[in-house]
Amino acid sequence: MAKTYAIVAGTAIVALLAGLWFATARNAADIFAACRASQIAGGTGSIGGPFTLVNQQGQTVTDKEVITGPSIVYFGYTFCPDICPADTARNAEAVDLLEQQGIMATPVMISIDPERDTPEVMADFAFNLHERMIGLTGTVEQVKAASRAYKTYYQKQEGDEEYYLVNHSTFSYLALPEYGVVEYYTRDMTATEMAESVTCFVETAS
Repeated sequence: MAKTYAIVAGTAIVALLAGLWFATARNAADIFAACRASQIAGGTGSIGGPFTLVNQQGQTVTDKEVITGPSIVYFGYTFCPDICPADTARNAEAVDLLEQQGIMATPVMISIDPERDTPEVMADFAFNLHERMIGLTGTVEQVKAASRAYKTYYQKQEGDEEYYLVNHSTFSYLALPEYGVVEYYTRDMTATEMAESVTCFVETAS
């Protein structure tokens, strides 16, 4: 019996050491480990990716043309009564704080309501939020593809065909052109906290 316990204990210790080694090796391979505050199932490489959408000038663009520097990407819609305006305003404030430190970041808004959010509507929305904001929309299929890439959720509510609301996830994503999505931010993150986080990632990347 004692021998059995010893074998089990030995196996548990080996497993624990292997887990510690794996975690250490993973952090060593992750150059952003010191900056990262969130955990993403499957790693940050599982979120983000190629997309093709339409910008506020009506031009078809790809992710490579949009994410040319540090970018804070948000999925929302212009008819959103409260959450989207607050989140995108917070993101724009973080971008201004970053600019004060010499970091030029871009706020990006991807509409999950392409039926109402035409390029013209996105242009007005972006203009009122930040001079560098990029507003993106597209066909229903293009928006769905971008949402799947970023693993976001949205669902149109039943009801009025003109004044309907859309349920959606509310994460903001930090994307770097060389690395893709490296971090995500929840709604309770302040603009100052977000700017500090982005600064860590940008300085580490450089």
